[in-house]
Amino acid sequence: MSTVADMKSSVYEGDELAEDGNVSVYERLRDDIIHGRLKANERLKVAELASRMGTSTNPVREALQQLRGEGFVIMTPNRGARVRPIDQEFVRDIWEIEVLIEPALTRWFVGIATMADIEELERIQAAIEDLNFLDEMKHSNLDLQFHRLMYDRHYNRHAVDLWVRHRQILWAISRGFPTSLSRQSSVLEEHRELIACIKAQDADGAARAIARHVEGSGRHIVERMRLDRRRP
Repeated sequence: MSTVADMKSSVYEGDELAEDGNVSVYERLRDDIIHGRLKANERLKVAELASRMGTSTNPVREALQQLRGEGFVIMTPNRGARVRPIDQEFVRDIWEIEVLIEPALTRWFVGIATMADIEELERIQAAIEDLNFLDEMKHSNLDLQFHRLMYDRHYNRHAVDLWVRHRQILWAISRGFPTSLSRQSSVLEEHRELIACIKAQDADGAARAIARHVEGSGRHIVERMRLDRRRP
């Protein structure tokens, strides 16, 4: 299972994951699904996957069960496992869960935030604005730092770990689509609003701000996916 600590040295390896022998079978399969190397509705045969990955069948079975729990794999009686399409409904399901999780994490953070925390959020936000979306990876690193500062100390590690996994998934999917100028502007404004609410010790306002932020990001990915499907 990914944890916040796992993300301190780097964010996401993207396409390199599938070729890195140090990552788990689960991570390699998940990355292959997200990036389309395993196609939608493709049958997942344990023996074939184990042979391709140079492992025994047990790690593959365990990985498929975990991927099933996260919605990447569908298992049906007498038909085995197959890849769930990474479609608009898949993204919607994830962001709807995040709209529940992140406001709760943010509300808790408002109650413990110090001036040093706020100053660090402002420092990261200034770096995000200076970068102005010119480098996708650098922006993602900074955005991760921004949100981790709020969530990393939360007592509910299951919620934080789920946020980490969902963020990885959405980031990997969104890499295939450019961020519109309108969404870029909204991201910056939503961050500023969030900082203002934290400064004012407005937990309700901060929760509403992060909910809008998460929903806006999810809707943007879905819209880009929809537009991509319309291309000839």
